Amino acid sequence: MPPFIKTNVNDVLDSDIPDLEPSVELKGDLNDLLQAQKNQKPYKIQIVWRNVIIMGLLHVAAIYGATLCFGTAKWQTVVAAILLYVYTGLGITAGAHRLWSHRSYKAKFPLRLFLALAQTMAVQNHIYEWSRDHRVHHKYSETDADPHNAKRGFFFAHVGWLLCRKHPEVINKGKTISYDDLLRDPIVVFQRRYYIPLILICCFILPTLLPTLLWGETLWNAYFICAILRYVWTLNMTWLVNSAAHFWGRHPYDKNIHPAENYLTVYGAIGEGFHNYHHTFPWDYSTSELGWRFNLTTMFINAMAAIGQAYDLKQVSPEMIIKRKLRTGDIDTHGNYGLYNPPMMKESTSLHHRQDNDKQHQH
Repeated sequence: MPPFIKTNVNDVLDSDIPDLEPSVELKGDLNDLLQAQKNQKPYKIQIVWRNVIIMGLLHVAAIYGATLCFGTAKWQTVVAAILLYVYTGLGITAGAHRLWSHRSYKAKFPLRLFLALAQTMAVQNHIYEWSRDHRVHHKYSETDADPHNAKRGFFFAHVGWLLCRKHPEVINKGKTISYDDLLRDPIVVFQRRYYIPLILICCFILPTLLPTLLWGETLWNAYFICAILRYVWTLNMTWLVNSAAHFWGRHPYDKNIHPAENYLTVYGAIGEGFHNYHHTFPWDYSTSELGWRFNLTTMFINAMAAIGQAYDLKQVSPEMIIKRKLRTGDIDTHGNYGLYNPPMMKESTSLHHRQDNDKQHQH
């Protein structure tokens, strides 16, 4: 989220962070937390009106920027905004998410620098804070400790969580997760220390100046299209992973959780919408069993691996995928999904439908 949007002063002191376990994923006292929530008094939302005003103005400015795309702006400026959206999106998806939050692969210094620059241009808070919130989201998904708990509604999961104070459980549970690995990365430490001047340069100044200098665009058009419109669009595409992908879509890997395979989000967030898979196997660098299909971020990471910049890519085996589909997936009711399925699934599904039809005819 934007750095000027603070929902509470809740940074964990570096000296208080314990050693990081091999995996931060999905070990937790969720049952105890859910039970405690039932006995709590209703939590009163505290709206932060400054955040509401800032977000409102940003979206109004983005809508104005969209009108300029069809008016006085040069076509090169519109193309530049699209390319910047893809680049900043990779800073979130391949960088803050898959690399720094989940450590699903490793990256050498030049790639980490490239992704950190893109993530800075996206202005969704520095890598340390983004990763911290995301690790808490996974470990305590859809509880009061989840920063953007989808059980509080679509709007809250999408943007409402940025417009009010954090639930106390988000702060309390966040202190139980380690972030030492992030603090050992000099790029993360540098970005965190100089974040405000960095975002002013990366997100607003450079995207405004470059179109003006390279092809003679006006500062006005460049600012509202390449800076503001591109920024707000990237924000909303990221937010859709928290909202739409927790409400609509199939659950082929785990039908007991809300995160779903949502193709609107797959396209909008350059590959991050395979959310049922991701919450089931959060350590997989590709976030999907489909490889490159509809997944620009996976294509990018594979390309970086081909030139030696990305390595130690973690991936789930086909055998594990099939077993998980059989154990908790929805393939018994919705049919096969993806590349890896139980051998007799098509035949058994067809037989199941035939038996249902026979019963209907008998009645």
